[in-house]
Amino acid sequence: MPHLDDATLRAAADRLIRAHEQASHDNEWTFFVDQIYARDCVYTCEYAGVMEVTARGVAEIKATHYGRDMQVGWEGWTFPYLGVYTGGNNRLITHWMNRGPGRRSDGGYYETPGVSFITLDADARIIRQFDLFDLAHQMRLCDELDAAGLLSPELKENWVGPMKARLQAQLAAS
Repeated sequence: MPHLDDATLRAAADRLIRAHEQASHDNEWTFFVDQIYARDCVYTCEYAGVMEVTARGVAEIKATHYGRDMQVGWEGWTFPYLGVYTGGNNRLITHWMNRGPGRRSDGGYYETPGVSFITLDADARIIRQFDLFDLAHQMRLCDELDAAGLLSPELKENWVGPMKARLQAQLAAS
């Protein structure tokens, strides 16, 4: 596979960042998948060893990561990017935040960091993406949002509760 130059890697990251900004605004997360991801992309999100979601191909990515997962109470959340780091072999790393709705009393955001490890194909489309974020901090963030009356009841029931149960079961088994 030909190696993409730094400008091409950054342009691909910029397309993803702009798409996420638009998706956060519109709460519609599938419109950009066909243009940014390769048809046979593998997208994996690792949830602290308690669950792994892997989608193979754009149809599965739209059905899972950007479909089902983003349509369950994530309204009002944004995922701003803090940095893009380019490397060799068509790889880049993006550093982003899981930013909940509303603001803290001190004016700061309710947020936790995440990273994506991305590999692009020769056409500068994402062929592999691996997302990581600290699930324990994400659960604490959701508790803070809940205490402030900002957590969606749907998100609490369909994502936060099940994730906390998985984390507790994993820790109890140790």
